[in-house]
Amino acid sequence: MSNGSETDVSQDFWAQLRSTTQSRIGLGRTGNALPTSEVLALRAAHAAARDAVHEPLAIDEFATRIAELGLGEPVTVTSKAASRSEYLRRPDLGRLPADLSPITHGDFDIGIVLADGLSPRALTDHGAGLLSALAGELGGYTVAPPVIATQARVALGDHIAEAMGVRTLLVVIGERPGLSVADSLGIYLTHAPRPGRADAERNCVSNIHPPDGLAYADAARVVAGLVAGARALGRSGVDLKDTSRALTGSDETSLTVGDPDT
Repeated sequence: MSNGSETDVSQDFWAQLRSTTQSRIGLGRTGNALPTSEVLALRAAHAAARDAVHEPLAIDEFATRIAELGLGEPVTVTSKAASRSEYLRRPDLGRLPADLSPITHGDFDIGIVLADGLSPRALTDHGAGLLSALAGELGGYTVAPPVIATQARVALGDHIAEAMGVRTLLVVIGERPGLSVADSLGIYLTHAPRPGRADAERNCVSNIHPPDGLAYADAARVVAGLVAGARALGRSGVDLKDTSRALTGSDETSLTVGDPDT
């Protein structure tokens, strides 16, 4: 940043860098403050992030889109958090199921839970496309009909997996919105899921929000590699590493333990 007006050369320099990242860099300065345009843009991004957290999932519309993928009729469940406000204030309730009776127990290799998490908008924008890519990569396994979970944290999936009867669980969940991205999805993988699993027993592939984040196909290939690795290793989490090498370009994944706030 400079103390006065930016020169054409510096503007060009920062413009080139900004084209490679969603981070806020080289914003300039007016006196001792940011330019008014950047202050307004920051406030707009903050408002979008807040809206993404509070905007409810349009369950019926989303369930219709998921059913059209032909992976089985989706079942909808919710956590013990009775409202969005309670969900945000009581993360513990978001990890516990209210009623799992709609789920039919079976014998499946993989279960997929589509959870609203901290960004229902992310699930609306990317859930169906990502699920379709996952189904294509996991065609060699038996996959349970998808479950849609609302007011959900990651650990709610462990209870759902036990009810479904699956050996490996994938929780596709809306990640915490930031000031650059409000609609990013993460996939949390847990092998041999059951209530009480620790965060260190999960793997996470995050930052899924094409075109600026990880593409659906790339995320699905990473997950397929992790599923195969978990089945061979007999567990998931810190001992399971990504060996897919499927990523291209500058996309990044996060292969980490679960986020306790999700």
